[in-house]
Amino acid sequence: MRIAVAGATGNIGALTVAALERDGHHVTRISRSLGVDLSTGAGLEDALTGVEAVVDATNGPATDRQETVAYFGTTTRNLLAAEERAGVRHHVLLSIAGVDRIEGNAHYAGKREQERLVSAGPVPWTIVPATQFHDFAAMVAGWSEQDGVATIAPLLVQPIAPADVAEVLAEVAVGEPRGRHADIAGPEPQDLVDMARRTHQALGRTVRLVPTWSTTFGPEMAGNVLLPGEGARITPTTFDQWLAQQR
Repeated sequence: MRIAVAGATGNIGALTVAALERDGHHVTRISRSLGVDLSTGAGLEDALTGVEAVVDATNGPATDRQETVAYFGTTTRNLLAAEERAGVRHHVLLSIAGVDRIEGNAHYAGKREQERLVSAGPVPWTIVPATQFHDFAAMVAGWSEQDGVATIAPLLVQPIAPADVAEVLAEVAVGEPRGRHADIAGPEPQDLVDMARRTHQALGRTVRLVPTWSTTFGPEMAGNVLLPGEGARITPTTFDQWLAQQR
């Protein structure tokens, strides 16, 4: 089966490409660095020739709400229009579990726009909502780290291994469109501050973490808001298992 992966050079995209190719599928990589620009549509016609399914694992700017919504809106419209012209039969979108529960976050607003366009679009679809990834805590701490000190929100999450996300996306892409997939999540809830501390320790780094709410992650994300919904699909890799692979 010929499948295209948008965001193919990113973390989840690259892992999805590897999972699909391992299973014998022909994969077309869609990325600006590879000459296909979703923002303008350049290169999309050729990239989607003969493609039966598309996995959208793209990321975008997350600081300004208007910019993020505009970016995801433009890229999604361009991708769906090109898919319709090419006769693609299945659009698979990686989204975020609980995306409708968070109003103030720019990235969540962009993903809601993506979901809206996909669910109303011309191509049969599956939306796969995932919880935060195992590498999320260290990434968030890295945004603010300065002189060995970083601020990080005290979030309760149920993180999922990036490789497990890719396995689900690859599985869904070769199947039939099914609308909204159940949330996918890792096996155990975790405290984001503790995750960052343990990740830094595993990497041999010393970073003083200061728990605090911010404009990116405010108190509206406290409690169970970021945990998966009922009926979630639980993937196998624990945070401890993933962490052991980082050493």
